[in-house]
Amino acid sequence: MPLNFTVGDTSIHRIVEQVIPFQAPREFLPTLTAEILEANRGWMEPVDLDPATGKLMLTIQSYVVRTPDFTVLVDSCVGNDKTNPRFPAWHGRTDGSYLAALAAAGVALEDIDYVMCTHMHVDHVGWNTRLVDGRWVPTFPRARYVFAAREHAHWQALHAQSPVPVYAESVLPVIEAGRAEIVADTHAIGDFLRLTPTPGHTPGHVALELGRGRCEAVFTGDLIHTRLQARYPELSMSADSDPVRSAVTRRAFLEQHCDSDTLCCTAHFPAPSTMRVRRWGEGFRCEMVEA
Repeated sequence: MPLNFTVGDTSIHRIVEQVIPFQAPREFLPTLTAEILEANRGWMEPVDLDPATGKLMLTIQSYVVRTPDFTVLVDSCVGNDKTNPRFPAWHGRTDGSYLAALAAAGVALEDIDYVMCTHMHVDHVGWNTRLVDGRWVPTFPRARYVFAAREHAHWQALHAQSPVPVYAESVLPVIEAGRAEIVADTHAIGDFLRLTPTPGHTPGHVALELGRGRCEAVFTGDLIHTRLQARYPELSMSADSDPVRSAVTRRAFLEQHCDSDTLCCTAHFPAPSTMRVRRWGEGFRCEMVEA
């Protein structure tokens, strides 16, 4: 069954596309030492670190947020038929699990009013579109798609220099269909949701805060990928466009929400994927929260 939280007047549903052993920890986190990995292996296995493959476990998922006024999909996973040759588990997928998970949560494609992408990496925009009669069309027929302007400008410029499949397949068709809203990275979606800038993983990465008048929950996107990065916020991952800034952003985020009641809804943590931040020496601990 999908995870369902009630936060004030809103509900949060976790929509899982995939759970996979993704990459060896020291490839994923290039500055991670063998000593630190071994010191933390005891609590990481088997949930965060797969003993069979030695790889970090990664969850690919979205969140559906229902407010009294609208329904928002936060990030849209990998999608089907997309071009991702670097990641065989994501390349040319023809899997029905994601749409089935939406249906299991009682969400029809027509129910989504907004799609909010924290950034434009392949595993966060894939279901923005789907292939119909050889054309990419918006998956959610009534939705407005919200993209942070700085993030969009970065990928638009790269695509202008040399074709970027993720932009061509999952972003540009939405813009050409007239369904995109390109907004400031502090934009508000109604009274309940606000973008907040969290750069480093990508230049225009944003998190999304939920709550009327205060932050009751926050959707982290890829400012943090694994609980080991909470323990050691200086560990930036290999795909971060600016590893130094990513580390600064991550520590600032964890400090901001440490020892509060803020529910942090992570993009890639293992189930239940939702946590509250607590202090752990010079780093932080993720207190996982079940629905």
